[in-house]
Amino acid sequence: MNYIGLIIGLATFLTIGLFHPLVIKLEYYFGKKSWIAFLVAGIIATALSLFAENNYLSIILGVIAFSSFWGIGEIFSQHNRVKKGCFQWTPNAKKITKNNNISRDSHPTLFCLTQSLAPV
Repeated sequence: MNYIGLIIGLATFLTIGLFHPLVIKLEYYFGKKSWIAFLVAGIIATALSLFAENNYLSIILGVIAFSSFWGIGEIFSQHNRVKKGCFQWTPNAKKITKNNNISRDSHPTLFCLTQSLAPV
């Protein structure tokens, strides 16, 4: 039996599962500038993947590298979701209000839905 596919699949699943909350937390505490951490992690994981002697480790490091690069775009997307009110701002951040309409503090879910349905 060949377990390599299952091992790589599990490693990919766990990496994506780790990066999802990591993006949210880093954007919450450090804002958009946290994209640099994902860039550095991606470059390091890419270099390690290129020089890893074990093929399985190389593949897993490649998955981590490209998940890190994907996280860069997700940081900016998360920042936009926060601006729309879908996620919380850092407590000391300024509050969003739109012409005294629905504010994210009074009805965060409703505010997020109205902003995502608004024409661009």
